[in-house]
Amino acid sequence: MTVTPAEEQIDLRRSVEAFARDVLAPDALARAHSPEYPWDVAKRLAEMGLLGITVPQEKGGQGGTLHDAVIAIQAVASACPRSADVVQAGNFGPLRTLAEYATAEQRDRFLRPLLGGEQVISLGMTEPEAGSALTDLRTSATPKGEGFVLDGTKVFSTHSAEASVFLVYVRFGPGVGGIGSVLVEQGAAGFSRGRPSAFMNGEQWCQLYFEDCYVPAENVLLGPGGFKKQIAGFNAERIGNAARSLAVGRYAFEAARRHALEREQFGRPLCEFQGLQWKFAEAAVDLDAAQLLLERAATELENGLPRGYDTAVAKYAANKAGFAAADMAVQVMGGTGFSQESLVEYCFRRTRGWMIAGGSSEILKNRIAESVFDRRFSQRGGSR
Repeated sequence: MTVTPAEEQIDLRRSVEAFARDVLAPDALARAHSPEYPWDVAKRLAEMGLLGITVPQEKGGQGGTLHDAVIAIQAVASACPRSADVVQAGNFGPLRTLAEYATAEQRDRFLRPLLGGEQVISLGMTEPEAGSALTDLRTSATPKGEGFVLDGTKVFSTHSAEASVFLVYVRFGPGVGGIGSVLVEQGAAGFSRGRPSAFMNGEQWCQLYFEDCYVPAENVLLGPGGFKKQIAGFNAERIGNAARSLAVGRYAFEAARRHALEREQFGRPLCEFQGLQWKFAEAAVDLDAAQLLLERAATELENGLPRGYDTAVAKYAANKAGFAAADMAVQVMGGTGFSQESLVEYCFRRTRGWMIAGGSSEILKNRIAESVFDRRFSQRGGSR
């Protein structure tokens, strides 16, 4: 498969890379080690039209393609890995689901400030007892008056410490058909956030608590039966995850490559040692192969969204290649790569987390196997 970018996409890549190199790179290290959301970057990217790239123009976005968004996220990450998170938040995940299914009134209230870089949205999906087994979620939405009352807890929600709005998966009734989603605003009665917890990637996330939290009817995004639509939209989130994995892994790869050209040991540059040559060769092959799989997933769509098999293969390959490249870079650069004075150790920590978030590597392999055998395999105990 060959993906040839259009002339406009080549120009997009060049312009974003130039901006990232000139504006974002100088503070890249400090930004990576700050747990705070980079609001300054969000405002600049919004001004450049890099938020809402895939959102249709009639809904307030740029009307671009998923491949355009991949180009943007990787171009930004080439100079500032942390800033790529802003492109992710402004194009993939809950924002994409919101843009796809929101009413006109919901788009005006919630989507406009998100695309303007003024706010960020968080996804309340994972629960203490429902991670990969998402359909086991317990957060309930019980009818009350014209709206619903929420009760439950969410964990591991990205941007939960800074978000102003939360897209929350809830259970309106029993079974998969009873699952949908609502929009909960910061400050809503009965909604609270726990103390921020620090994670390996340098971010801080909060547990989300809903105790008799009233949600008006106009804040329902997808009612009962909305689960499959939400998961279909989640495939686009996996494209963003895969794109960052590769871009951040490649950032570490390039840093290690420069180091191997300049650093001398035993009277010659490190790049002249065959053992290191092979490490770089293997990493280059894996990164390039995963990039092709990512571009296939981003360009061969069904009903405007990437196909489940393509995204599972791309994310699995990208997570594996990105982390392996960052791991290799730390080893090649030794103490320098291990130091927090280098972005390489940040790349190592960052790529490791994406092997868990957005669908673990093990879950992805299960999904890939189901496509291979054209049948579903239940992971529940006692089932055949």
